[in-house]
Amino acid sequence: MIRNFHSPALGRLSPTRQACIYVGMANLTEFSLAEAIAVLTRTPPTLNALLRGLPNIWVRCNEGKDTWSAFDIVGHLIVGERTDWMPRVRIVLEDGEARSFEPFDRFAQVKESHDKSLEQLLDDFAHLRKENLVALQALNLGPEDLTRRGRHPALGVVTLSELLATWAVHDLTHVHQLSRVMAHQYCDAVGPWSAYLGVLQCAGHSAP
Repeated sequence: MIRNFHSPALGRLSPTRQACIYVGMANLTEFSLAEAIAVLTRTPPTLNALLRGLPNIWVRCNEGKDTWSAFDIVGHLIVGERTDWMPRVRIVLEDGEARSFEPFDRFAQVKESHDKSLEQLLDDFAHLRKENLVALQALNLGPEDLTRRGRHPALGVVTLSELLATWAVHDLTHVHQLSRVMAHQYCDAVGPWSAYLGVLQCAGHSAP
């Protein structure tokens, strides 16, 4: 979505400042493996800095029935590291479209994480992500590799670049969800300011 920079709510930006927004912007459909890895590398330390040592209200509470807490979100990311991203990369490279990806259990963390602490989950996520990125970089993927195709059980034919881009955006989706879930815990405490806090109005972007 392109914002209306001349709306009364945002005020009026000078033409020069508005133009600067577009300087150096890449084509939004392009994929860069290095840029994706830059995001993927930062997610574990970001979550660690935000969550480790917080009171339970921030990490164990959710948004209501059938929603996730911060604890659940980290557990979900761990399941992805173990069963989704790199296993699917290997399927694309070794079998192409001939073998469909295994369906991803988006709720496996309920069973796998129930007897662990948040600190254990953060450590597990950091360890698994580091291993996976080392393995990804060891593949030395070239442009021709990124166009190789696999088969998703629900979405059909996908390319390796789409899979890797989704890995990075999946991280960002759950960082977004995490901020929303945490903000929800103070949705009443902020009183009338809730009208100005967009994170409290957000719904649906990152449903489990």
